[in-house]
Amino acid sequence: MTLHPMRRETDRPIGRKFRRSIYVLPSLFTALNMAFGYYAIWHTFLGSSTEIWHYDNAAKAIGFAILFDGLDGKIARLTNTTSDFGRELDSLADVITFGVAPAVLAWVWGFREIGSLHGHDLVNRVVQFGALATFIFLVAGASRLARFNIQANPKPWNPGRPGKKYFVGMAIPAGAGVIAAMVHFFGGEPITTWWIALGWGVLVFCAAILMVSTWRYYSFKDIDFRTPHPFRLIVIIAAVVFCIVVASQITLIVIALGYMLSGIVSGMGFLFRGRHQPQQPDGAGVTEASH
Repeated sequence: MTLHPMRRETDRPIGRKFRRSIYVLPSLFTALNMAFGYYAIWHTFLGSSTEIWHYDNAAKAIGFAILFDGLDGKIARLTNTTSDFGRELDSLADVITFGVAPAVLAWVWGFREIGSLHGHDLVNRVVQFGALATFIFLVAGASRLARFNIQANPKPWNPGRPGKKYFVGMAIPAGAGVIAAMVHFFGGEPITTWWIALGWGVLVFCAAILMVSTWRYYSFKDIDFRTPHPFRLIVIIAAVVFCIVVASQITLIVIALGYMLSGIVSGMGFLFRGRHQPQQPDGAGVTEASH
């Protein structure tokens, strides 16, 4: 077969025709994920010191997106509708909802009220650091998604807990959850002092580094709704839901920061006990949910 002079060899169809159909149900949940991300960005720009509820709405939207992001993968696996298209769509949605939206929220909520990106005084330097930290958060989140899309998916090594599946590096929805939970904890009230803004920038930067780190984070992938589980699991889930309904600000910030620190504590525990992990390719772990 003679190729058109402007076409490349790699442009040929490989093996089978491109599938024009998609699985509607899991893709619908992914679309809702993107919708919440767009909603969060929209309300972030509407927020101000006199209309702080916009910031809180943006944080809540990211929280709901985390829920839908977990559901689309579960539904795809339960209905046997996983696909390469779904995996790529899910990753693109995650970049918007858990990368762009929380990065914009983190900068606008945490730094816009205290100064500008221009100037050489201390306050403006803090604002510039905030812009850098939030940009690094976005790059780290996108890099983590790219790393997990190309990995071979071996199970991370974890002594003493065989059968448990772990992420290598904090998942990008968890990183976004840290930002959303912090904004919600303060009721959307923006930061107006430079020293608090500096601490906020450090927290955002640490979340970014943890996403591209090799710390092990529990993935909850071993919870299969098609198999029986101990009754205490239902009690725990019910208790968490009750606490979120009654005291969402405290409950969500404890969950977000607790999960963020869990990988560090677990990793440091292995180091102090002198345990050494066998070498694995960078990025080994559990893949993101796909459908």
